[in-house]
Parts: sequence; structure tokens; C-alpha cells
Amino acid sequence: MAIKEFNPYTASRRHMTILSREDITKQKPERSLLAGRKKKNGGRNNYGRRTMRFIGGGHIRRLRIIDFKRDKIGIPGRVAAIEYDPNRSARLALIFYVDGEKRYILCPDQLHVGDMIMAGPEADIRPGNAKKFKNIPDGTLIHNIELEPGRGAKLVRSAGVSAQLMAREGKFAFVRMPSGELRKFLLECTATIGVVGNGEHENISLGKAGKTRWLGRKGRIRAMIQNPVDHPMGGGEGTTKSHHHPCSPWGTPAKGYRTRARKPSDKFIVRRRYAK
Repeated sequence: MAIKEFNPYTASRRHMTILSREDITKQKPERSLLAGRKKKNGGRNNYGRRTMRFIGGGHIRRLRIIDFKRDKIGIPGRVAAIEYDPNRSARLALIFYVDGEKRYILCPDQLHVGDMIMAGPEADIRPGNAKKFKNIPDGTLIHNIELEPGRGAKLVRSAGVSAQLMAREGKFAFVRMPSGELRKFLLECTATIGVVGNGEHENISLGKAGKTRWLGRKGRIRAMIQNPVDHPMGGGEGTTKSHHHPCSPWGTPAKGYRTRARKPSDKFIVRRRYAK
């Protein structure tokens, strides 16, 4: 997929790049697979208090109903179209199954209009097919991974990412995540073969602040230029950090301090991503 550049007829166009949409074959979404509009709260909770900074504005988006469970076992489907989804970086593939049902799935790389896909133990090892870990050969690149059997995929869903099935032992499969973390999954969990498409997404340049606001992101204010009442690193003469180690507005250290809370799934982590 090519990256399109512009002639610098304005200052913002000079560095702006976008992805060519030559891979998209259908402009309007399937009406039967649309949900309501994506709700916006400006980073505020039900009391109206701001709990998440730098959120606000953004274009109106319609939610797409995506099949993350891949539970159409043994029923083949044809890729009818490749579509754009404003709610994620990956593309969507519109699937027409032979029983008449239509569904969206994440479009992997090397999946094209007219290809056939299927989920189940009889499916081939091809991009777009979904199988349980017990039926996937070691070394296969996968995405759209379930944490719990039958609950739907939660991991490895962004554009251009993939995990790799390393080994199987007992009732667990060992998977190397995109971050480098080695994690165990139950063999009954489902994953999709291949790499998520639209891998060039990370190489685009927004080019101007207004495009960031279209995405629903507000500008970030540097800590050093704030007042001392607003940030521990604010105040002082010149570009000083007020003799304070880099931290958040609430004093949490910003460099090297681990803030990840303990989770029940931590017991399935074999090797952390930052392990030497």
C-alpha cells in the first residue's frame, strides 16, 4: 500500500502524508452491520468530572459490528469487499457466508476480494482462517487472539501487528506477543492466521494540529510551561524543571517506574517484554 505525499502549497501540506485507498473496494458500510454512533464524553465520567485528559472533539463515527468470536465453525465464506473503519487502524473484510449471513472480520494481509475463508479444525493454514491453538502448527504468525475460550478476541488487533505460536505443552500454547512478551494461552482459545493488514498505517504523518483534533485528541501542554499550582515541574525561571524528577501532575515518576497493576492473568506471563 502506497503512502501519498502532497505538494507544499500550504505549510501543513508540506509534511502531511496519507495512505492511498486503492485497497478499499467499498465506500459505504453494510447497513445491517452498523451499530449506533460512538459515544463521546470528553474524558469525563458520569459525575461530569474529568478523569482522562487530552480527549475532546472528533468526527462523528458509526460503530461496526465485528466478528471477534469467529464462531461460524465449518461454514465457508467469501470476501465480498474491503472497507475502511474509522474506529480502528486495521481494515475490515466484509464476508458473505454460504448460509446467507454477512459479517465483518479484521482484514489480514494478503486477503483479497473473492478469497474464501473458514473457521474450524478443517480450515487450511491461510490468512483469514481461524483455528484453535491445538490445531495451529508451531511457528505460525497469528492475530485476533482470545484470552478466554469463547469470549472473543482481545489481543493483537491493530494494523500491521502479529504474534507467533512458539510451542505447546500440556494444555497451554506459548505465544510470543508483538511486544516481545511470552505468554501462555489455553489450547481451546481461537486465533486467526496471518498478519493484520494496513501495516503502513504507522508511517503516515498527520501534518497539522487540526487533523489531530478530528481524531478526538486535544493538545498536550508541556509540564515545564505550566504553573507550580498545576504541575510539580512547573514554575521557575527559564526552562528549569523546578529541580524535580520527571513525573505526572500527581507525582508519579515518569521514567522507569512500573505502574502496571497486578492482574489475574499475570500468572500466564512466562517472560516479560522488558526481560533481558
